[in-house]
Amino acid sequence: MVTVEQDGAVLTVALNRPESHNAMNPEMIGELTAVFHTLSNQPDVRVVVLTGNGRSFCAGADLNAMRAAADYTFAQNVADGEAIFDLMAAVDSCPKPVIGRINGAAIGGGVGLVSCCDMVVAVQWAKFAFSEARLGIVPAVISPFVLAKIGVGNGRELFLTGERFDAQRAKEIGLVNYVVPEEELDAKVAERVAQLLLAAPGAQTAVKDLIRTVAYQPKTAVRDYTSSLIAQRRASDEGREGMSAFLEKRKPNWQLTTDH
Repeated sequence: MVTVEQDGAVLTVALNRPESHNAMNPEMIGELTAVFHTLSNQPDVRVVVLTGNGRSFCAGADLNAMRAAADYTFAQNVADGEAIFDLMAAVDSCPKPVIGRINGAAIGGGVGLVSCCDMVVAVQWAKFAFSEARLGIVPAVISPFVLAKIGVGNGRELFLTGERFDAQRAKEIGLVNYVVPEEELDAKVAERVAQLLLAAPGAQTAVKDLIRTVAYQPKTAVRDYTSSLIAQRRASDEGREGMSAFLEKRKPNWQLTTDH
């Protein structure tokens, strides 16, 4: 259901149901969640690239899984929703930077995955949609992650209409960072990877925690947290090494050890 390939410091995680446009079923959701949960214990991985095999990124829920859900009890549907939420949370809270390599259509839960990536590169012909309302349901469990990325105003329109939108619109609303021709997709992803590998891995993990902690709170509420965090990072081995390298006009040690 999911393929995992490591090249130096970069781990590529690919949804692997190309015949079904990488639609998510319970097995895929479980496998993908497990992969992201293990990343905190893989110090040799610096960057994660999330993509899909074939011509689509992720077509959302698998049709057979949707048919089965029609006969679920209320409790079973709750559990199913919780599993999808836990997958989104696992990607969103991954301690490593996650690049979305969006190689085709992303629908429903597929757009949820896109919204959980730290940065996103999409092919220019990719299509996106929160199609749930057209099926009589709602994008409930992905909504906290999506709205954090695209904002309430954009979410209201796109959640309510269920309409498809292109990669350029996705870029305009902040869902996607870069839109490129298909032949430039891998080069752009590689360029973003190279930039990420120049930063300290521990600092990047702290940055992700920082963003999650402060983004939606009043500034005054996080005064103590942010003051403590900068003090911790300045005193850390990476902080000391980074400052020394800057003053000594040399590369910090984490830029010398990467294989990618």
